[in-house]
Amino acid sequence: MSKDYLNKWKSLASKELKGKPLESLNWVSPEDITIKPLYTKRDLENVSHLDELPGLAYYSRGPRATMYAGRPWTIRQYAGFSTAEESNAFYKRNLESGQKGISVAFDLPTHRGYDSDHPRVLGDVGKAGVAIDSVEDMKILFDGIPLDKMSVSMTMNGAVIPIMANFVIAAEEQGVRKSKLTGTIQNDILKEFMVRNTYIYPPEPSMRIVSDIIEYTSREMPRFNSISISGYHMHEAGATLVQELAFTLADGKEYVKAALSKGLDIDAFAGRLSFFFAIGMNFFMEIAKLRAARLLWARIMAEFNPTKESSSLLRVHCQTSGVSLQEEDPYNNIVRTSYEALAGALGGTQSLHTNAFDEAMGLPTEFSSRIARNTQLIMQEELGITKVIDPLAGSYYVETLTKQLVEKAWGIIQEIEDLGGMTEAVTSGLPKSRIEESAARKQAAIDQGKEVIVGVNKYKPYQKEDVEILDVDNLTVRSNQIDRLKHIKATRDHDLCIEKLSNLENTCRTGDGNILEQAIEAAKARATVGEISSTMEKVFGRYRADTKTLSGVYQSVYKDDEAFLKIQEKVRLFADTEGRRPRILVIKLGQDGHDRGAKVIATAFADMGFDVDVGPLFQTPEEAAQDAMDNDVHIVGVSSQAAGHKTLVPVLVEKLKSLGGEETIVVCGGVIPKGDYPFLKNLGVKAVFGPGTNILDAADNLLNILMQK
Repeated sequence: MSKDYLNKWKSLASKELKGKPLESLNWVSPEDITIKPLYTKRDLENVSHLDELPGLAYYSRGPRATMYAGRPWTIRQYAGFSTAEESNAFYKRNLESGQKGISVAFDLPTHRGYDSDHPRVLGDVGKAGVAIDSVEDMKILFDGIPLDKMSVSMTMNGAVIPIMANFVIAAEEQGVRKSKLTGTIQNDILKEFMVRNTYIYPPEPSMRIVSDIIEYTSREMPRFNSISISGYHMHEAGATLVQELAFTLADGKEYVKAALSKGLDIDAFAGRLSFFFAIGMNFFMEIAKLRAARLLWARIMAEFNPTKESSSLLRVHCQTSGVSLQEEDPYNNIVRTSYEALAGALGGTQSLHTNAFDEAMGLPTEFSSRIARNTQLIMQEELGITKVIDPLAGSYYVETLTKQLVEKAWGIIQEIEDLGGMTEAVTSGLPKSRIEESAARKQAAIDQGKEVIVGVNKYKPYQKEDVEILDVDNLTVRSNQIDRLKHIKATRDHDLCIEKLSNLENTCRTGDGNILEQAIEAAKARATVGEISSTMEKVFGRYRADTKTLSGVYQSVYKDDEAFLKIQEKVRLFADTEGRRPRILVIKLGQDGHDRGAKVIATAFADMGFDVDVGPLFQTPEEAAQDAMDNDVHIVGVSSQAAGHKTLVPVLVEKLKSLGGEETIVVCGGVIPKGDYPFLKNLGVKAVFGPGTNILDAADNLLNILMQK
């Protein structure tokens, strides 16, 4: 490009901008990357990976030479429908309709290592996925699905040992040797301590569990991916794309070091590591993120001197973002998911899950799941994107973004190394605090209208759409699971089961042997998920995180914003009248560990002047009610995402009354179907705030309720 030609363009642009500088069109992303309005060949002068071909180091163009031209990505749908029977039927229908692999969503009690009859899981059984208490449930889940032919992905971390054990035994009793099993177990515990919170044991024994699974599968299950290192949940918790990249790959490096500490050869297991990323709405940045991830992982693996090329390949499963889904104008979510899915494909994912449009309101229906699956079928069969290998290679914009993401993420990875690795970083709380700060900044930008969400803070619909929501009868599911548990315990060889659990406990205590190997023997003797988990808990203990909140984020973003200042003045007026500031207790009930919403609310309300208490995760309604009374709060705010509100909130309200807290205001927020609002309000819940609620509006609403008392 000649200098005269470029100057001619600049003159034309200046005329169209009426004299404003071209830089006025620049945009700074949450990753602190300046996005220019124009990219040219000059931007690629220092980009070193441009001459790469697909399947060759450093793999920016994909891990396979022919990519989708040789074989399209695997279509997966992440699903679990309360019972093993319903989930099995759903999987079979989807497989008949073109789905190529199974991704299992487990309910929260299973994630947390509780059987369905445990008193702490009253409102959670079957609510956010399938309840699995034993081998018998696992056998039903895969009944009629040939496990020697079907790839199975399981999102499981906390109770990964009993779930893997049950899976292996279910396959063996189906006649499939474990060496023939293909698929992936997530087994990524470090990110649970950062964001998702479905941990059971403390970090150190949790890392031992991870390495034992890698060791066992590399020896006995060579076709099975022993870990899926997940950035998805970091993204959903509010991480920027740079944070998602850096923390995920640093987790991966930590797992490699843990496996090597078991004496494993790098080439014996590295080829079975896989990754899991979210795909959000910054279209080109998401494409560049997957390219950058492959470059960075190859750089990291070079430190361990593998001899096989496959040891340096980053293979990735992607899922469209759940947090980008909105309750308002919900059919817009179909469009959002389609664009996100396209970004995942153009970025070179190996498998993909597309979210259903109604997941901002509740569990997906069969209707919404079909649209989500067909989105991928249309992409593969009608768009033509599978005909060309890596069609965006050489893009001035995408390649520049790739380079910038690599540089910024590498800086954070090196920072983590300086701390002693990811386990030390997680223990220090550094990743968690940075992600929570990013989440608060993003929500503030949405509330201010600086980040546009169509149908939510701009172009709002004139009328509300009625959308059918899947409602799970939690109490019936739990009752049926308890009956099955009773039958298993009554018909098994009790002494043999106790012996196998004792062997498991001894392995956990002494460090001799492999934990998964012993758990498989216990599962074969019909030890339940809860029994295997509690046996390990005797040795390792159950981890309880410290509850910390940020402050100052909303204050710094809003500064002199008139609406924000009015809320602060209203808080001061209340304090002058009542003699103290309004006090709110923000809680999560049951086993739902997704605390992004609760943490953002706590941060924002504290900056507006409220006194804010945050309850510990995994409270029972009775415990939360007692906390509310002990702290003498005006308001209890229940944050719900896992559909347990219809079971747990009534218990909370009744317990508050029994403790003399009739005047305590109860409000709910989160993923709550509008059809459930009347039920909650009839209980005495004063307000319900769904997804997309402006936090300043919510605070103003609560202050009005308080002042009317």
